[in-house]
Amino acid sequence: MSFPDVKYDGSMGRWEPNASGRLQQAAMQLYFEQGFERTTVAEIAEQAGLTERTFFRHFADKREVLFWGARALQDSLVDSVLHAAPLTSPLVAVAQALEGVSAMFEERREGVQQRQSIIAANPELQERELIKLAVLAAAIANALRQRGVKEPTASLAAEAGIAVFRIAFESWVSQSEERSLRQVISDSFTELEHVATDR
Repeated sequence: MSFPDVKYDGSMGRWEPNASGRLQQAAMQLYFEQGFERTTVAEIAEQAGLTERTFFRHFADKREVLFWGARALQDSLVDSVLHAAPLTSPLVAVAQALEGVSAMFEERREGVQQRQSIIAANPELQERELIKLAVLAAAIANALRQRGVKEPTASLAAEAGIAVFRIAFESWVSQSEERSLRQVISDSFTELEHVATDR
């Protein structure tokens, strides 16, 4: 798999609105082709036809290119949990929220697979991914508490939900998985239910 050529014509303005997207695409191409560790911010900026200064206007460092969507994902999950039907159980509310964000990943599966291969090859990025998941779990637990769910139920539902999502996501990005991410998540929650009720 490879990314399309993203070198830009010199006639293109350096202040185009799509600078962030250009930087992301250039970074992903370079990370995938030569490795995250060997890629510099200067190379990313040059590949995108932009300056290093522009890069740092959009991203704190080269790691953040891989995690730029974390806030939008968190906001979507929290909003879904907060607006779940009143009598929805905590774990079902979390499951519905996670299934609801699956389309964000399904529409760009190849890019998601490439991103995961980059993260899997770098311990520092793997740690950052785990931190992102922990932040998501904390945000979901807080949303449940806002719905009146008591502790430890709120934290248990949030942590269990994120664990299910992580396992489902890892399965879905594999080349052999033919189910949609939404279906893998749903099936994984069913498996969790079986584990919890097995005596």
